[in-house]
Amino acid sequence: MDASVVIRTLNEGRWLPQLLDTLRSQSYPGSIETVIVDSGSTDDTLKIAAEHQCRIVHIDKANFTFGRSLNVGCAAAQGEALVFISGHCIPVSQDWLEKLIRPLHDGRADYVYGQQQAHELTKFSERQLFRKYFPAENMIPQKDIFCNNANSALLRSVWNANKFDETLTGLEDMELAKRL
Repeated sequence: MDASVVIRTLNEGRWLPQLLDTLRSQSYPGSIETVIVDSGSTDDTLKIAAEHQCRIVHIDKANFTFGRSLNVGCAAAQGEALVFISGHCIPVSQDWLEKLIRPLHDGRADYVYGQQQAHELTKFSERQLFRKYFPAENMIPQKDIFCNNANSALLRSVWNANKFDETLTGLEDMELAKRL
């Protein structure tokens, strides 16, 4: 299954090189393309993306919503698996992509998300949220609806039938998870 990794960016130059290098080192057996959806970066984000041969699409900062930026990225993407990762998130293993989309490939899920781990620079409040929403033990099946587009994926066919809500100012991932 070919995968398109969609990354929303706004001045992500600090972490983007490490993220893109990690994507290149994935042991994934299919092809991987990277789509950058930029909403007006003024740092070196676009230069870094171009150097890494990313497909770059732009969204006007004034028209930005998380859902709209993902829909723009999905429309530009070619892959059957649409993978979402934030520009400041770094996969921790070379098999991250394969593990993330395996439930999609196997037909066990329509929309998946992966754990997030704190970095040494992560704020205390965010660390507490990670502990709550990404516990050490597997919580499948989940008691409540949860999903997070900082590290998630869905099939193109699912996105074609269920676009992200562009009117929301946030929680587009939770809204789509609830619909699905």
